[in-house]
Amino acid sequence: MIPISYHSAAGLSYLACDGEGMPVVLLHGIGSNAQSYVPLMQALAGRYPTLAWDAPGYGSSQELSQDWPDASDYAAALDRLLERVRISRCVVAGHSLGALIAVRYAVTALDRVAALVLISPALGYESEKGAPLPAGVARRIEELDRLGAEGFAAARSPGLLADPAGHPDILQAVERAMAAVRRPGYDQAARLLAVGRLIDDAAEVEVPTAVLVGTQDRITPPAHVRRAFDALPEPQRHRYREFDNAGHAICQEQPAAVAQAIGELIESRANADA
Repeated sequence: MIPISYHSAAGLSYLACDGEGMPVVLLHGIGSNAQSYVPLMQALAGRYPTLAWDAPGYGSSQELSQDWPDASDYAAALDRLLERVRISRCVVAGHSLGALIAVRYAVTALDRVAALVLISPALGYESEKGAPLPAGVARRIEELDRLGAEGFAAARSPGLLADPAGHPDILQAVERAMAAVRRPGYDQAARLLAVGRLIDDAAEVEVPTAVLVGTQDRITPPAHVRRAFDALPEPQRHRYREFDNAGHAICQEQPAAVAQAIGELIESRANADA
């Protein structure tokens, strides 16, 4: 098995493993971190070099200087990291909140992004900076304040899996990652969710894109995710796929299937460029 190693650069921590061909860069969701991608990285290992970041304010990554950042601020941090580690072109895959960053990066750094993968994408609430937080976002902050990180994770994690009782090992991994959230990183990410506008950004995407979702996702259900796919221009260039027996934590529940979908997108892009 190809080892996964821990690194830091440009003020950000990340996991990496070696492989051949097109690099794959993985951006996690609001209640997670790079560790949540270990099963997917293992499924991709050897096929593609893979990097999973800890977003600003997560893991050992420095938080952003902006009190109320938007997707462009996170995309700029990602660009600094990829510049430092000398990844000049890659496939960017974002899960949930990470999809807001991935889409913005694909729009603003077209020369670096060969293809895009949106996994259970959060669409964002399209609020204005400084406005009261949308109820769904404010509730997250209130629960974290009231329960603390461990209680918050214990309460929310089961809802991310299609069958939490049947997969206690996956549930434990999801809960462990969520319990590791810290302030102000989580608060900044929540504000990104509040002002996020994935539908607007998706309409400007110029690279082949795969949109993936679990049929039992209760956080970003298929009807919600389909809106992201429908916003992409030239739909014939893109792929939409639903995975049975998977919830919001699809990369941990179905890592081999997600890895296959990423590989198919990469190969189709390579064939188109040949």
